[in-house]
Amino acid sequence: MKIMFIGKIGSGKTTLCQILHDEEVKEKKTQSLEFFDYAIDTPGEYTENRMYYKALIVTSADVDTVAFIQSTEQDECIYPPGFASLFAKKIIGIVTKTDLYPENVTNAEDFLKLAGLEKIYRVSSKDIGSIRQLEKYL
Repeated sequence: MKIMFIGKIGSGKTTLCQILHDEEVKEKKTQSLEFFDYAIDTPGEYTENRMYYKALIVTSADVDTVAFIQSTEQDECIYPPGFASLFAKKIIGIVTKTDLYPENVTNAEDFLKLAGLEKIYRVSSKDIGSIRQLEKYL
C-alpha cells in the first residue's frame, strides 16, 4: 500500500515517513515532494496554501491512501470542512506528537473529523507501539 502524508509544516510528516521506512530520524524541512518506498511526503505549504491543492489531488493519483496529519502542538485546523472529499482514495487521520501535548489529542481529532475523517490514529515518535499500530493498517 502506498500512502501520501499531508499536513502543516512541522506536523511530523517527514519524521513519520522516516520511522516507517526504518531510516534515521533527521529533522529537516521538506521542500518538494519526497518519495519513499511506500510513502509520499508532501511539503506543508501544499496543505497551507489553497493554490497547491491541485498538486495534492494530482499526486494522490499514485497512492492508495491519503493521510491527514494533525499535530497536538497545533491549536488550529488548516483543513477546510469536508476537505477529505476532494480525494477519491482511502482517507485516514493521524494525530502526531501525542506525548508532547496529551491534553490536546481530542482537539486534534476534532479538527480531523471536521475535515471529513473517521478513521484516526494516534502516534508518537517516542512510542513505537503507536507507530506499529499504524503500520498494521498500512
